[in-house]
Amino acid sequence: MCPDVDPADLTTAGSGRPLLIVDAANVVGSVPDGWWRDRRGATERLRDRLAAVAITGLDAVSGPVSLLLVVEGRARGVAGTADVAVLDAPGSGDDAIVAAVAAEPGRRRIVVTADRELRRRVAALGAESIGPSALPRGTE
Repeated sequence: MCPDVDPADLTTAGSGRPLLIVDAANVVGSVPDGWWRDRRGATERLRDRLAAVAITGLDAVSGPVSLLLVVEGRARGVAGTADVAVLDAPGSGDDAIVAAVAAEPGRRRIVVTADRELRRRVAALGAESIGPSALPRGTE
């Protein structure tokens, strides 16, 4: 998929698969490993770690899954890959995640974030949420 993904386009890409939506800023920020010195680089490393998840899934959701990495702020511009679609949020990453969840009402949607308010918002739309620790950790 291309870097600029319209959440509505996800219906055609692996629509039978669960959709795993990753809050990049929240996940990257969950480990104090110096990510703030290179937000884009940290987000690219996260994207690369997610490639295997597209095939294998996670404990909470069996693979294969469709992956959407939502990026905001100074990390914008990270390219998508064949396995991980990237959405540059035009404003709030949380709002973009909620829009992506809302665009897929008949599909299993799992949001990866520790943000309690975002978890509440996506739960209201019928989505599940899991914490960042469910994702594989890098060795950076």
